[in-house]
Parts: sequence; C-alpha cells; structure tokens
Amino acid sequence: MKKVLALIGTLLIAAMAFAGCGDQQAAKDSKALKVGATAVPHAEILEIVKPLLEKDGIKLEIVEFNDYVQPNLALNDKELDANFFQHEPYLVNFMEEHKEVKLKNAFGVHIEPMGVYSKKVKDLKELKDGAAIAIPNDPTNGGRALLLLQKAGLITLKDGVKEKATVQDVTGNPHNFKFQEVEAAQVPRTLDDVDAAVINTNYAMQVGLVPTKDALVMEDNTSPYVNILAVRAGDENRPEIKALIKALQSKEVKDFITEKYKGAVVPAF
Repeated sequence: MKKVLALIGTLLIAAMAFAGCGDQQAAKDSKALKVGATAVPHAEILEIVKPLLEKDGIKLEIVEFNDYVQPNLALNDKELDANFFQHEPYLVNFMEEHKEVKLKNAFGVHIEPMGVYSKKVKDLKELKDGAAIAIPNDPTNGGRALLLLQKAGLITLKDGVKEKATVQDVTGNPHNFKFQEVEAAQVPRTLDDVDAAVINTNYAMQVGLVPTKDALVMEDNTSPYVNILAVRAGDENRPEIKALIKALQSKEVKDFITEKYKGAVVPAF
C-alpha cells in the first residue's frame, strides 16, 4: 500500500509540475498591451478597440490618467506600451522640456476642437471690460487657447508666435480681459468663478458639457491638433503596436467616434 501511495504521490507531483509548465508557457505566449489614456474620449475609444485586439490574441489594459504629465513619464519609463491623450505639438513641447523622454507619434486618431464656454454670457460679445477668462496653463494648450481667443476677435497676438503664444504675447486686449492660467484638467471647475473658460473637449465632456451645443466658439475641423497614439521611439514597428494602430483606424472605431460624439470629436483618418 505504501508503494502505491508513493506512486500516486509521484504522479500527482509530476502532473502539477506539467500543469505549471503549461501555465508558464501560456503566460509567455500571451500578448498584452498596457495603454495610458485620459478618460473621455480616449479611454472610451480604447474600449471599442479591446475586442478587436482580442481577435489577434492581444489583451488590452487601459490605464486612466487625469493629467497631461504622468502618461508620458510612465511611457518613457516602460510602465506603459503606449499612451493616447495628447496632440503632437504638446508631445514635442513636452520632450523639449524633458530631454530624457524619447517618444514618437505612431498614429493620428482624432481631433478634439477646443472651445470657449461660459455660465455668465450667451455670446462672447457680452463679455464686460476686465472679464476673467480661464485658459490651460501648459505651454501648448495655453497657446492654443490664446489662438482661439484671437480667432474669436477678443485679443491680438504678436506676429508669428502661433501655438507657442503666452499671455505675454498678447499685444491687443482692448477690453482688458484678465487671464487665469489653470491646469487643463481643472479649467472646467473654474466656470462658476470666471466669465469664460477655454476648455479642451475631453475635459468639457467629463463635466457634462456638450461642445457642439454649449461652446460659444470652437476650433473648426481644420485644426492641426490631432490626438495621437504615442510610443517609445523604436517601438512603432512592434507587431502589437501595429495591431493597435490597425484597430484604431477600423470602421468600428470611426463609426463609434462619429455617432457617440456628434462632431465634438472628429476622426482624423
């Protein structure tokens, strides 16, 4: 009996060892992508991508961020495989300020037209002298906001500054507007305290604003600020990244963007 029990024990150990090897091999053979994104619309779009990647045997993990700094740092530090939250002018400026970061635009997905919102006026012409206007405080989105205010006829900027404009580049401000520079994610929270605010579409939507209905003025669809999928330099040819790009430019994603956001987010492909 002891010999029989010993044999059974040996067989069980062998079976468990074989199963363990199988699990290790399965884990080794499985493919996964970890992508950082802000909640709306980026993470929502990636949710549509999930089942498309599963068909290629790739598991997509979405990591949500609520700021514009950590996703790039996490990607550069190999905590992520890609991120999806920014446009290329922001990425270029970010890398100029963080020399250690080496990232690349892998694919342009969509455009989120920036808009001007207000709870105090229904038309920008109603803004009083000295009105307070909140804008994002990061260099690229701040400049973008000022360009939109210039396009709306509220201010004039120094020639040639374009998206690098700062409040110091305002050369014409006949109504003496006061600019409050706030972290982009927090700009919508200022609407009760300022006369107007220039808000990125994703953050506007997070607080229930409907850009095509609530914005007093918006960028048009010729905006150069395409939101991109960013990867580490050299990773753009990874098979998993190529599969992600293919899924992002699928009909399913294009239809979702068009139907879900109704012009507040516009496909760029």
